[in-house]
Amino acid sequence: MYFALIYTVVDDYLERRGDFRDEHLGLARAAHERGELVMAGAFAEPADGALLVFRAEHASVPESFAAADPYVVNGLVTSYRVRPWTVVIGGADAS
Repeated sequence: MYFALIYTVVDDYLERRGDFRDEHLGLARAAHERGELVMAGAFAEPADGALLVFRAEHASVPESFAAADPYVVNGLVTSYRVRPWTVVIGGADAS
């Protein structure tokens, strides 16, 4: 099952993320190596959020990621939500 973790970020996110970027990317790389995080990236023009796609049995996996993410912990992410995502084309579960 796939889940979309959707972040909304502060207006000055690009200026503030530097202090936390290495830790954030380390967390993301570890999740990717475990096979949980499929892909991730920030929205551009405007840089107002990010999308992280997880493959997991339960929503608790992306929820736990967000709870530990230094961008969330340090207030760069103003809100986030986890949504089940039905993949139709691409991915291992496509039908």
